[in-house]
Amino acid sequence: MPERWAPDSWRNKPALQVPDYPDQQLLADTEKQLATFPPLVFAGEARNLKAALGRVAKGEAFLLQGGDCAESFAEHGANNIRDFFRVFLQMAIVLTYAGASPVVKVGRIAGQFAKPRSSPTEKKDGIELPSYRGDIINDIAFTPEARTPDPRRQMDAYRQSAATLNLLRAFAKGGYASVENVHRWMIQSVSDSPQSKAYADLADRVSGALDFMRACGLTFAVDSALGTTDFYTSHEALLLGYEQALTRIDSTTGDWYATSGHMIWIGDRTRQHDHAHIEYARGIKNPLGLKCGPSLKADDLLRLTDILNPDNEPGRLTLIGRFGAEKVGEHLPALVRALKREGRSVVWSCDPMHGNTITSASGYKTRPFDLILKEVRSFFDVHAAEGTHAGGVHLEMTGQNVTECTGGARAISDSDLNDRYHTVCDPRLNAEQAIDLSFLLADRLRKERADRPLSAVAGL
Repeated sequence: MPERWAPDSWRNKPALQVPDYPDQQLLADTEKQLATFPPLVFAGEARNLKAALGRVAKGEAFLLQGGDCAESFAEHGANNIRDFFRVFLQMAIVLTYAGASPVVKVGRIAGQFAKPRSSPTEKKDGIELPSYRGDIINDIAFTPEARTPDPRRQMDAYRQSAATLNLLRAFAKGGYASVENVHRWMIQSVSDSPQSKAYADLADRVSGALDFMRACGLTFAVDSALGTTDFYTSHEALLLGYEQALTRIDSTTGDWYATSGHMIWIGDRTRQHDHAHIEYARGIKNPLGLKCGPSLKADDLLRLTDILNPDNEPGRLTLIGRFGAEKVGEHLPALVRALKREGRSVVWSCDPMHGNTITSASGYKTRPFDLILKEVRSFFDVHAAEGTHAGGVHLEMTGQNVTECTGGARAISDSDLNDRYHTVCDPRLNAEQAIDLSFLLADRLRKERADRPLSAVAGL
């Protein structure tokens, strides 16, 4: 019999990655005030996302999840949000056409402020200070004042999330996300790419499909669905006091929901089955993600699946593998087989970013594009061999022209990293690399589509 759950029952469990706030009274006052604020998202939206992810779990759709490694207060602005959204939608239209199935669009945005750290402190020039844990906790500047955790930053994170969500909702439902607009952006991106010839065939076929729709009278003016899209938000549930403050009961069902985002995930460092983060996540009804790294064993994953998805509900749990390009084939098959054998309904997604981080010769933390692509391909290979659905990808990316990951169509080198290395945490795919990856992934989705039974395609 499970223990009684409450929004604060996590406080009775061991908790990792907890900031050391010097002013506990200020922390309590801040969390109390946050608990009076309006929800950022609504229970019905989270249920809609769960239903969409249920189709992914059944092999009827594909999950595209991506965004900043960590959102920052300094870079928040309408232009940055717009540029990310435009790139994300271009990726989605490519994947939708290639796979002939819906793409569930989930951003790492409007809440992705906290980051786990491998060490609680950082040392520079003989000076040791607390590690930077994301703007919701402390500041990246290397001074004692900046690195001291400040609860009031949670208020800033809430307000920025609200502003971001407001703009995203306007973009998604106000006509900006129309198929016509996204198609035009995609054509421009392809023409600007060094790989334009390689991508031209798919781009032309998308254009042909849209021309056919227009000829049939299917336009935004006729069908408003062509001018809108469903877009959801997600983040890692790391700062549990903040999450608790925004956990609300749904008056229509009596269930508890995290209203800080539509979907939350638990990281590889905080997924211990008897610890605070799993305790918090098990009681909310949002769709959940669970990061799965090389240290996760099949028995432990089954136990976590029992805790987080006891009713085996399709769409409730997304397993996000983050193994590294050279370790996918070694670790993923055993996990897939164990869950398949036990009949567990989950979404399998691939995070090809975190397991492929290296330090370049120039001293920058980077991720080679070739390794990112290799992990994605290996992920698909494993699922093809096991007869399961490769359900999605989870990317750290931006809509900006940064130079943080090496490789890609423009062959960014180690020496190029210094040009526009802007991340406050881990390296991200830039806009061009993200679109490159979507076209390369489209090749694999076309193959999956060709192998799919005709009845499955017809039922979309």
